[in-house]
Amino acid sequence: MMLSPLSASSCELVLGVLNQVLIEGAPLDRAYSKHFSGLQLAPAEQARIALVTGDLLRRLNLFCYLADIEPARVEREGSRLINAWHLFHELPLPKMKYALPVDAAEFAGRLTQARNQGPLWDGCPAWLDTLGQAELGEAWPAERAALALAPKRYLRSNGLKCDPQALMARLKGEGVDTQPVAGVPSALEVTSDAALFRTQSFADGWFEQQDAGSQLVADALDVAPGMRVIDACAGAGGKTLHLAAKMQGRGRLLAMDVEQWKLDNLKQRARRAGAHNVETRLIAGSKTIKRLKLSADRLLLDVPCSGLGVLKRNPDAKWRDTEERLPVLMELQEHILGSYSRMLKVGGILVYATCSILPSENRRQVDKFLAAQSNFRLLDDECITPANQGFDGFYLARIERIAE
Repeated sequence: MMLSPLSASSCELVLGVLNQVLIEGAPLDRAYSKHFSGLQLAPAEQARIALVTGDLLRRLNLFCYLADIEPARVEREGSRLINAWHLFHELPLPKMKYALPVDAAEFAGRLTQARNQGPLWDGCPAWLDTLGQAELGEAWPAERAALALAPKRYLRSNGLKCDPQALMARLKGEGVDTQPVAGVPSALEVTSDAALFRTQSFADGWFEQQDAGSQLVADALDVAPGMRVIDACAGAGGKTLHLAAKMQGRGRLLAMDVEQWKLDNLKQRARRAGAHNVETRLIAGSKTIKRLKLSADRLLLDVPCSGLGVLKRNPDAKWRDTEERLPVLMELQEHILGSYSRMLKVGGILVYATCSILPSENRRQVDKFLAAQSNFRLLDDECITPANQGFDGFYLARIERIAE
């Protein structure tokens, strides 16, 4: 946590990002990109701005309650929110021009009241708390609290170019401190504030920034050099590149998605990583899937989901999404699992994965699929949760095709 208050200019940047996210509905990463673009910010100050912004969004309703403002009033009264954040963390107030004051006695009273309200203290909107209790029962409060914590920074060492020990040593020389992560051989935890993407190690493709829990998904696929592997919901390709490294660049790795711009970004990342066996293909319709029937030794279905397992990394989603979105996503998940699984050959293994901790998106979807598909069987499954492992939340199920 910080030891000194934000500067006035940094406060303005925080409020600019919050306004774009909360009022204009922009994703947090795009808001950062817009407001940081063209600025010559020191890496440490940029990290401080991101720390404050992320903390405010992870527990927005708490800090709005302490500041006695509504989220919709951030544009006009955001200075109260900034001041409430500093008071909460027992820091001197920043020297902002025309800042709206926060009454210290009133703040103390609200703080005492908030401590006795679990959902409010954990920054959980009402719709999400109701959903979490219905899906997870007694396990929900611990997960809710874990999702309110700041995420740790993890790297995945690129096995096509280095091993974790070599990466640790090189990053140390570039001013980045890291340490191994128990149970995740390819992962390193970043333990210092550093501009990772300004390092020569990144430029040379030695690592990707990827949560340690996410790295376990590719591990579950158990790929080997020479296999034919399909990542059918590749997105920007973090897991695709991990699979390429585990295949040692040998065999055919097909990355597919319904959005071409994501595949274009993946091509650039693959070149930097030296993943020359990656081929991209746009899913233009059902014919794209039919042409690949019974062709894959391994199939990854990292399906679109609520993202409720990664809220500490993407806290803006709590204030943009609603419970009405979940049924639509679940229908899409069911379709993908039922349709895309046709690409797996007999004896092959598919991994169904989400970045959610909700049973309705996870094991219940798998059980529904298996009830309708007698030519598949469940090998095992796992739910990685923020409360239990400390990583982002992920679910993965390994399923084998046993007949055509």
